[in-house]
Amino acid sequence: MQSFTRLLPFLFLIILSACGTKDNTTATDEEGLSTFSADSLKQDVAVLASDDYMGRMPFTEGETKTIAYLQQQFKSLGLEPGNGDSYLQEVPMVNIEATAAPTMQVQSPQGTSTLKAFDDYVIWTDRTEPSISLDQSELVFAGYGVVAPEYDWNDYAGLDVKGKVVLVMVNDPGFWAGDTTLFKGKEMTYYGRWTYKFEEAARQGAKGCLIIHRTDAAGYPFGVQQNNFNTSRLQLDNRGKDIPNCDVIGWVPENVAMNLLKSAGYGADLLAKAEKKDFKAVPLGIKLSTTMQVKTTYDKTHNVIGKIVGTQRPDEVIIYTAHWDHLGIGTPDATGDSIYNGALDNATGTAGLLELARVFKSLKTQPERTVVFLAVTAEEQGLWGSAYYAQNPIYPVAKTVANINMDGLNRFEPTKDMVLVGEGQSELEEYVKEIIEKDGGYISVETHPEAGYYYRSDHFNFAKVGIPALYLESGVDVVGKGKAYGQKLQDEYTEKSYHQPSDEYDPATWTMEGAISELKLLFRVGKRLAFEEKWPAWKEGSEFKAIREKQK
Repeated sequence: MQSFTRLLPFLFLIILSACGTKDNTTATDEEGLSTFSADSLKQDVAVLASDDYMGRMPFTEGETKTIAYLQQQFKSLGLEPGNGDSYLQEVPMVNIEATAAPTMQVQSPQGTSTLKAFDDYVIWTDRTEPSISLDQSELVFAGYGVVAPEYDWNDYAGLDVKGKVVLVMVNDPGFWAGDTTLFKGKEMTYYGRWTYKFEEAARQGAKGCLIIHRTDAAGYPFGVQQNNFNTSRLQLDNRGKDIPNCDVIGWVPENVAMNLLKSAGYGADLLAKAEKKDFKAVPLGIKLSTTMQVKTTYDKTHNVIGKIVGTQRPDEVIIYTAHWDHLGIGTPDATGDSIYNGALDNATGTAGLLELARVFKSLKTQPERTVVFLAVTAEEQGLWGSAYYAQNPIYPVAKTVANINMDGLNRFEPTKDMVLVGEGQSELEEYVKEIIEKDGGYISVETHPEAGYYYRSDHFNFAKVGIPALYLESGVDVVGKGKAYGQKLQDEYTEKSYHQPSDEYDPATWTMEGAISELKLLFRVGKRLAFEEKWPAWKEGSEFKAIREKQK
């Protein structure tokens, strides 16, 4: 009894300490939230989306002004330079202007015919030789053009396509036939994306790759591809690197593809066979001939990067991203406006990056892990700034805990819901669900999972190298006004302002309260990562899980 009495003071201290720890945890969880400011966010959006910044196009005065502003803001916020002693990471690029010949000659078992460029196909190249050609190049139907070990699927098994052109279907195995038992059913994986089809064809040594277009499978009409015919395209400057590219890549409409198959003696049954695991690629006995003339211009653009160094585990890194670029000055609209300001897309996201940095920097207890704020370039031209960073990381990939990406924030009132793009990929989703449900909100389902939006913004390039990556989109269930109202706002933006000069900042209507709500959510996810020791993992079934596990 005397021993217990002597222990009482110590037991009291232990209990008091435990209570104190609980209180501190609660305080830490809330700390920083009251610091967010819609007015601060508006100021940055107003600057970045102003006419003075000329649409923030890489390689223009608009880029010069944008990266100068971001560097100045990073410095004033007290962020350390993120790339040694510099806030900049140079991104070497090449502008490729490929002009296709007006026709393509087709030699088939039924004779010779001609396809018309633009109407019957759209082609381009990522190669930089001044002249590209197909000269009696053999055409092979390779199903979906997929090699996916985790799904035990290989459309190139036993096939030699060196020097040949492969004809493949867009989207994942099962999509064209409506078979939801294959891959992820209605939800597109990366294997369904057109970019993957071209990459895999190049890895297989193919000279060319033509994708069969179908609107529901691609997620957009063939006219989208026609809009980019014979236009300039930006690509990373890969001189001196062993990166394979097909000579010719492009699309053919479904009806043209079916005519090609018919001329080879096949029909729709061949597409049906491609839905089976045991499908074997079929040489069509067709030979293609056409040419392209290529002009190239080399230049450099820039990622902008700042950091807050972790106090306990500085080598472990969390990266927030947003793309600073937009489309610059282009075709005038009906009002004569030719400046594509990109206020929502993506001045809001870039301003959000600055706001997150400001709030993180204000914390009394600074993050234990390093937090990086990366404004990437050339997203609109092909996610190139983030691709370059992923291929040339400033911080080791194996030490990068997670990426949290922003591409357009809610400029109006908050919503009850948020959309987890590509739901089912990583454990970061559980962080989001826990926070949003605790606040009385909910996660809403993607309306078009077959479109593969998870593979269409900068977070994807981090996922490709194995880094768990989170991307949210604004919901539509506007507080006090409902889903129909929110959906109407989204539809109006898509129809009237997406990639148009009318995407401008409007101080009279842009409350930015919805953006602040979204930023608080992303802040709480990042702050939890910054103070815990856990490493979020990819979920079972994710095509990126094996990549991460190899890094351990």
